[in-house]
Amino acid sequence: MKEYSQETIQLLAELFKILGDPTRLRIVRLLLDHESSVNAIAEDMGMGQSAISHQLRVLRQARLVSFRKEGKTVFYSLNDDHVEMLLRQGLDHVSHQ
Repeated sequence: MKEYSQETIQLLAELFKILGDPTRLRIVRLLLDHESSVNAIAEDMGMGQSAISHQLRVLRQARLVSFRKEGKTVFYSLNDDHVEMLLRQGLDHVSHQ
């Protein structure tokens, strides 16, 4: 198996820490199917817009989500296929009997 530097291991640990938050996981799960606005995510999750915006900022800083603006509305989506693969593999793992 390939050896990884301490820095790489630390970055991976930080990624899993970010994904270890249930609210952030729910947001990523919502974004699996399609992009969504902050307001729509907040409504779907029954949470306030500021709380969702905070979690999206954490996900954006970790490069897990990206965004685009359309007028005053900000739409978020998963940053790339790796994020989707991580979530789907994790869901498969915990669902496996």
